[in-house]
Amino acid sequence: MNLDHARWMEIALEEARLGASRGEVPVGAAVVCGEEVVARDHNRTREAADPTAHAEIRVLREAAAKQGDWRLTDCTLYVTLEPCAMCAGAIVLARIERLVFAADDPKAGMCGSLGNLVQDERLNHRLTIESGVLADESGELLREFFREKR
Repeated sequence: MNLDHARWMEIALEEARLGASRGEVPVGAAVVCGEEVVARDHNRTREAADPTAHAEIRVLREAAAKQGDWRLTDCTLYVTLEPCAMCAGAIVLARIERLVFAADDPKAGMCGSLGNLVQDERLNHRLTIESGVLADESGELLREFFREKR
């Protein structure tokens, strides 16, 4: 495992834990440009009463605002769970260079599980994917959250 990937994914996991403590599904994300975290957040769908308030969407918006450009071409997105269709589409539109995610999402993941929107050859932008970085930690956090909800 790339040690830098683990370092950045740990930040996304911190966000996921924070989200869980607030009753949100524990998914965290971070956008890294160069050696700088330009945005980090967690799911806030319940807090914001907003179905689009996924961690990935929130960090893409924040990173674009900070960079002053919607194109995040030299950035990597770290997320604790494989992105859904909505988030995968936003990742492509933001021109993210690389996606690194922890746990696969066999029920909703669109970066390899149900489909692979971010590498679809019909689109004008595709990105590199690396998966499985701190997958055990992320998966356990999600399992524990849903066990408590039942």
